[in-house]
Amino acid sequence: MADRKKILLRLDPAVHDALARWANDELRSTNAQIEFLLRRALTDAGRMPDAAGRIPRRGRPSKTDSDE
Repeated sequence: MADRKKILLRLDPAVHDALARWANDELRSTNAQIEFLLRRALTDAGRMPDAAGRIPRRGRPSKTDSDE
């Protein structure tokens, strides 16, 4: 897996709580929700870099993924 950048992000507590609830509704972590929203904003603005990788899948591998 490619290296991931770590950043410190300061948020208003009410904004964080709203993001956490939204992430929970979509079965994501708060961190994954923030990355999802940032990527969507970059894409909508036409600023998503070509070199940006896909968001790594988390959780169990699907049944079609095998290491045979």
